[in-house]
Amino acid sequence: MPTYEYVCDACQHQFELFQSITAEPEKQCPECGKNKLRRLIGPGAAIVFKGSGFYKTDYRSESYKKAAAAEKSAGNGKADGKTTGESKTKSPSATAAS
Repeated sequence: MPTYEYVCDACQHQFELFQSITAEPEKQCPECGKNKLRRLIGPGAAIVFKGSGFYKTDYRSESYKKAAAAEKSAGNGKADGKTTGESKTKSPSATAAS
């Protein structure tokens, strides 16, 4: 059920009222009691997407999921992105050339 905004043209009292879409608009102001109440046109509510199924990655094929899992497990074997056999210290000939 939506929330409607109302304003009284007699006393300028503004308020919100939670009522059914099919309900008739209120006419009598709760503050002054006059029948000068009118419903305002509001911006409406935002659409909120909850749960799965709203992103293109939610419907990936099984072959894509298997390939992504294989790539991820292959990436776990690397150590800091360095290949094996690299030396952390410089050789004496490399320091002499500098």
